Amino acid sequence: MYVILVYDCGEKRVAKMLKLCRKYLNWIQNSVFEGEISEVKLKELKFKAKEIMDKETDSVIIFTSRNEKWLEKEIIGTERSSTDTFL
Repeated sequence: MYVILVYDCGEKRVAKMLKLCRKYLNWIQNSVFEGEISEVKLKELKFKAKEIMDKETDSVIIFTSRNEKWLEKEIIGTERSSTDTFL
């Protein structure tokens, strides 16, 4: 499945959440990630994110789609990092 993940965490937890999300998805902008991920890996990511988060103040929002082709993406300005895969 294709996922867009956005998080908002307290200052003390931002670096840990960034490091975690980069293991699973492509970092496209501050606190925003996207990419293909299996259901099992997504469950793993959610579990680990919950361990980092303060559930009273932090949030993670996950948008899912069956495939990237069902999304339209327009980039205005500078793209932080390309999501193209090089082989």
